[in-house]
Amino acid sequence: MSFLLGIDAEAYLPDDCVVEVSPSTGKIRRLWVDGKVLATVRPVDGRISLTLEGARRLAQLLGGMRYRVVVGEKGEARVRDGFDVSPADILAVDELIVAGEEVLVFNQSGELLAVGRAVMSGEEMKRVKRGTAVKVRHKV
Repeated sequence: MSFLLGIDAEAYLPDDCVVEVSPSTGKIRRLWVDGKVLATVRPVDGRISLTLEGARRLAQLLGGMRYRVVVGEKGEARVRDGFDVSPADILAVDELIVAGEEVLVFNQSGELLAVGRAVMSGEEMKRVKRGTAVKVRHKV
């Protein structure tokens, strides 16, 4: 977790964390805490895909805007309706986001709305007004 998200892995994954291993490959498949999946390891690239529970946990550990995308009212409504995040709906974004990273989508009040994969960098999200900025995987 330290090298993937820049956080203290021990804080994110406590001692009672259960690591599910694929019986066929022997590679890590999922990370569980208190009976809930926090993340799935993508076999293609070794990166992680967060669940909502994993996103909530990450949001508590991160400071400032890291991995955050903040949307306005229109963007919040669209996310709640099941749509991806458009750059036109973004009010604030972590400029250090790299395309392909996991990102947390928040509303203006600071409530977590969704978790997904950045389709473009944080810099691009600020400049571009069309297309898809974040491919939403799980929404609240």
